[in-house]
Amino acid sequence: MRNNRKIINVILIISAIRLIPHFILFKTHSKRNIIKYDVECWLKHDKSMRNTQCGFIYFLTFFPEFRNLFYYRIGWVSNLIKWLCPKMNTLYLHVEDIGPGLFIQHGFATFVRAKSIGKDCWINQQVTIDRAKGTDAPILGDHVMVKAGAIIMGKVHLGNNSKVGVNSVVLEDVPENCTVFGIPARIIYIEKQKNRN
Repeated sequence: MRNNRKIINVILIISAIRLIPHFILFKTHSKRNIIKYDVECWLKHDKSMRNTQCGFIYFLTFFPEFRNLFYYRIGWVSNLIKWLCPKMNTLYLHVEDIGPGLFIQHGFATFVRAKSIGKDCWINQQVTIDRAKGTDAPILGDHVMVKAGAIIMGKVHLGNNSKVGVNSVVLEDVPENCTVFGIPARIIYIEKQKNRN
């Protein structure tokens, strides 16, 4: 275990050199506070690093899903640096507004074209969130969790603290604090309201 940690540390030191432009943007970009919040959120899910700066380097090095989110945050300037640390080419984020703290677990084959995504949301792999026609795009509230293989289509709203089960198909609004499952998705659980920050 100790040898594995040493190897990871060597990889991070080498990777930090190629990530100097990324780190400069992280510290100077107008969205630096949102990016910092993203890193802190990811640190809650992976406790390998203890501080935000090391976590930033760690996630860019080992998590291409985080790279996609970072490049989304910094916008067009990402085209100048993403060749140094390529993004995941099967994860698409076409969203007008993504709130801070989006966690993407195993973003493989995931397509997200929503109107907005709230704060502290979680999206798994092979998820499709897309428009049904024209501009009818889904809206995800705060603390929404979308599990693997789920499909959310059209002008639907997922309320705060809602959860979409594995392989479910959501075609209608989901109230707050509800878990939905199935094809089409139906409410299977209603949670008592929580106070979250």
